[in-house]
Amino acid sequence: MSHTLGIRQAQKQKTRQALLDAALALLEEQSLSSLGLREVTRAVGVAPTAFYRHFRSTADLGVALVEEALGSLHPMIRTTVSTTGDPEERVARAIDLIARHVDGYPAHVRFIARERHGGVQPVREAIRDQLARFAQEVKAELAKDPVSRGWSEDDLLMLAHLYVDQMLSTASLFLEALEGPEEERADRTRHVTQLSTRQMRLIGLGRQHWLD
Repeated sequence: MSHTLGIRQAQKQKTRQALLDAALALLEEQSLSSLGLREVTRAVGVAPTAFYRHFRSTADLGVALVEEALGSLHPMIRTTVSTTGDPEERVARAIDLIARHVDGYPAHVRFIARERHGGVQPVREAIRDQLARFAQEVKAELAKDPVSRGWSEDDLLMLAHLYVDQMLSTASLFLEALEGPEEERADRTRHVTQLSTRQMRLIGLGRQHWLD
C-alpha cells in the first residue's frame, strides 16, 4: 500500500511540476493576468479539472512560481554581500553570481521582473515578501562588517534594500543583454558588467561615508 501511495505521490508531483514548467514557458510571451488555465493544461496534456488538484487558481500557480524562482536564492543573495574579501572582490563576486544565475534561469528572471509590478496581487505580494526576506538576510550580513559599526537598524535595512534593488536591476540588465542579437551579446554583457560595477561601487562609497 505504501509503495502504491509513493508512486501516486511521485506522479502527482511530476504533474504539478509539468504545470509549473508549462506555465513558465507560456509566460515568456505574456503576463500572468492573461494566462488561462486551459492553456496550461493543454500544454501538459491533462484535463482542465486536473489543474485544481494542484492549484486553486492561476494566481496560486503564480505564487508557486515565485517560490520556485526566488525561494532557492537566499544563500546566493547572502553570498553577494558576504564580508569575505575586499570591496572590489565582493562587487566582482556579486555581479558574477547574478550573471550566471540569469544565464541559467532566464525564464524565472523574466517572470519576476514582469510580475513584480504586474496585475496579480497575490503574486506581487509573494514577490514583495521574498524580497523583504532577502533584505533582512542582507542586513544580517552587513551587520557583521566592521564598516557597519555605529549604524542604526533602520539605516542597515535601508542599505540592504538598496543592495537587493541593485541586484534585481542588474539581473534585468543581464537578461536584456541575452535577448538581443547574438553577435552583440558579449559587448552588451560587458557593458552591463561595467555599469553594474560602477553602481555597486557608488553604493559602497556612500556606505563608507554615511556616518561622516
